[in-house]
Amino acid sequence: MATPTTLRVLALLTLAAMLTAIPSSAQAARNGSAQKEPAKEEWIQLFNGKDLRDWLPKITGYPLNENYGNTFRVEDGLLKVSYDQYTEFGERFGHLFYREPFSYYRIRVEYRFTGPQAPKGPAWARRNSGIMVHCQTPQSMGKDQDFPISIEVQLLGGLGEGARSTLNVCTPGTNIVMNGKLETRHCIQSTSKTYDGDGWVTAEARVLGDAEIAHLAEGQEVLRYNLPQVGGGNVKNYNPSAKKDGTLLHGGYISLQSESHPIEFRKVELLNLEGCMDHAAKNAKSYFVKADNTKCVY
Repeated sequence: MATPTTLRVLALLTLAAMLTAIPSSAQAARNGSAQKEPAKEEWIQLFNGKDLRDWLPKITGYPLNENYGNTFRVEDGLLKVSYDQYTEFGERFGHLFYREPFSYYRIRVEYRFTGPQAPKGPAWARRNSGIMVHCQTPQSMGKDQDFPISIEVQLLGGLGEGARSTLNVCTPGTNIVMNGKLETRHCIQSTSKTYDGDGWVTAEARVLGDAEIAHLAEGQEVLRYNLPQVGGGNVKNYNPSAKKDGTLLHGGYISLQSESHPIEFRKVELLNLEGCMDHAAKNAKSYFVKADNTKCVY
């Protein structure tokens, strides 16, 4: 049987061991927390709020970089698509291309529709625009080509006449796969609510090469599909060499549409999901999903 003195000694030794362990446990917790802390997301502001530097306009019937009617402009810190210098729309569909391509990324914009549609704009294009992803190069578009071969993240505004979802998908010169089935329909609706009026709406696309694309309205996923690929119709006056049906689209350019209804963007930003994934490197990011370790810095 242990004596009272022996019990006191054992109690003191146990307490000492506990006190000794506390700093190392706390340090381990801090180290573990640091290791698990996600990297800060480094969003790239594609629109600088000042001018159209790094953007290339292509309007149907005009060569690349001819911004007919000052369609694409910056005013009051907003990127605007405007038609006040048009007497009529005349099927002058336009696309404003960012200067470099991407493959794995998130693209996010804040947009709103304003004012009346351009004179003689098509009825279907009322309060209609889009973010085009996986676009062909702007240089490869024909002078009279209407839309780039691409995937359209369609932006629609409500008409005050019932439901009209935004962040739908349309496919000029392309097809997609949904639920394991090749979809050849030109446009497929999302599950978003209708956004009437001229309030700002946040739209996002999460693009993962040729594997998957998801659309989000105000941070909520409303559509998802796979295997974007060249194919189908709904594009005119293209160079046949740019349309190899069946080719998977694993990357491409991004463009903003001009389809006859004025629209404004106050933010256009991108989070690249491709880069250094070697955790020994200084610039590795935990949110990257596609490795390009040629970009690692040690």
